[in-house]
Amino acid sequence: MSLKQYITQNVLEAIQNVYQINPESVEIQFTRKEFEGDYTLVVFPLIRTLKGKPEEIGAKIGENLVENNKITAFNVVKGFLNMSLSSVEFLENFTQNAQNSTFGITKVDENSRTVMVEYSSPNTNKPLHLGHVRNNLLGFSVSQIIEAAGNNVIKTQIINDRGIHICKSMIAWEKFGNGETPESANMKGDHLVGKYYVEFDKHYRQEIKELEAQGKTEDEAKKEAPIFLEAQEMLRQWEAHEPKVIELWQKMNGWVYDGFAKTYKRLGVAFDEYLYESNTYILGKDIVEEGLNKGIFYKREDGSVWIDLTAEGLDEKLVLRSDGTSVYITQDLGTAVERFKNNPTLEELTYVVGNEQDYHFKVLFLILKKLGYSWADALHHLSYGMVDLPNGKMKSREGTVVDADDLMQEVYNTAKEISEELGKLDGMSDDEKAELYETIAMGALKYYILKVDPKKRILFDPKESVDFNGNTGPFIQYTFARIQSLLRKESPKEFDANALELNAAEKEIIRALYDFEDTIEKAATEMSPALIANYVYELVKLFNSFYQNNPILKNEDENVKNFRLYLSQWVANTIQNSLRLLGIGVPERM
Repeated sequence: MSLKQYITQNVLEAIQNVYQINPESVEIQFTRKEFEGDYTLVVFPLIRTLKGKPEEIGAKIGENLVENNKITAFNVVKGFLNMSLSSVEFLENFTQNAQNSTFGITKVDENSRTVMVEYSSPNTNKPLHLGHVRNNLLGFSVSQIIEAAGNNVIKTQIINDRGIHICKSMIAWEKFGNGETPESANMKGDHLVGKYYVEFDKHYRQEIKELEAQGKTEDEAKKEAPIFLEAQEMLRQWEAHEPKVIELWQKMNGWVYDGFAKTYKRLGVAFDEYLYESNTYILGKDIVEEGLNKGIFYKREDGSVWIDLTAEGLDEKLVLRSDGTSVYITQDLGTAVERFKNNPTLEELTYVVGNEQDYHFKVLFLILKKLGYSWADALHHLSYGMVDLPNGKMKSREGTVVDADDLMQEVYNTAKEISEELGKLDGMSDDEKAELYETIAMGALKYYILKVDPKKRILFDPKESVDFNGNTGPFIQYTFARIQSLLRKESPKEFDANALELNAAEKEIIRALYDFEDTIEKAATEMSPALIANYVYELVKLFNSFYQNNPILKNEDENVKNFRLYLSQWVANTIQNSLRLLGIGVPERM
């Protein structure tokens, strides 16, 4: 039981003792620093039920708690009852909690809810970019947090591996590649395929200019450019399962998947299952037929199928083209139905997709609801803002989009440069240094992005992210390494809790440590890793202030020293677990 749960239970009992009433819940907060106390009961919500002035209600509850030795003292400020606990209460099960490496994390069991999180979902015609970095970090972290709140999580992605954009890379490689491979080019496979996507665009633009010079309009030139017609023909051949086209498609996609795997590994994200659009693009047509029969969809004269959502403040939406081919919403309808069919225990599905798709998901969820799927209310869109870089900080390979691999390497180089400047790496081998730079770099990148509320746009500054001071990943990692250094010098031994009188800083740290579980629950509900990031930053600030002002190893009182070593251990465990939920590793030494 956490301290907050302990206080809540005792307050509810006190209300029953005084008023013979059992309220469903009470609001307990940390006491603000300007007032005396550890926890505060917000009395205002109880006024209607308990019938009285807030100051009187607070005083009666406080008196009952003191009489029954549940708290040591109280004070009432307007509608707030501030309660103080004794050191004994703070130290209940303290050693056990300090040694529990998973304190605050709820174990997944056979009764846990099953939740699916979809993220990444790249195209196989180019490498992952800066936008994918935020998407992957958010998706993976949210999955970790939801699991830590006691849910069984399925991490998934749908890979856009078909369509005209894929054929553009294939045609360009056939025409200009001269058999080039990732090995012969000494290039990651996704970068090589992306190179030919850019090559296609270069030739396409040139052909458009030539056709316009011959008197064609821009629209005509775009449709009649020879290289574009070749890509269209290749798409038709792919859909007809032409063996040579399928073989080339599989080969080039294989290069891309190999490249993606390397990027995902360095980024530290993973998936439990993969879906491919080449297998799912035909899904959804039967659902459209079902909707037509129910009168939810309607057919226009040209044979296209639509749904009218104007009554709900949206537009009319195309769900099937006049030639019978799918649009994205059709595939998404089919994929959602398929997921719940294939996972009978699935209770919730979250799509991690940028805010430019807000409207798409409103439409998707509303259509599924109209079709009568009971799980439609369990669908969520985790919408996030874009990531920008300060002008001139980095140049991308293509000149327009910042490549994920380039970004990670840039942060790595910055971490290496700053670490070498600090000069605290004596005795470390080159391999150990390289591993440390990588841990710091990825921690810097991930923390800088995840500490921001997902809905907000981010301006990412690689150098600022690797600062060893302030609200950054390296600052938090450094505190963990500092505690590990402390514990290497001396391990904590048993202490007598009854002989201790905790000071305000020690109480504040313990109170924060107990709040970890509630923070995980809130972060899981709101799908916001920023809550975990800012929690661990505040914890680290509390510990660093305590460390500066309270001797630990040099404390002459062995009892106090051992308590503080255990306190340090609990803080280190919580830092490590918090950062793990953000996908961040911790170094033993910095």
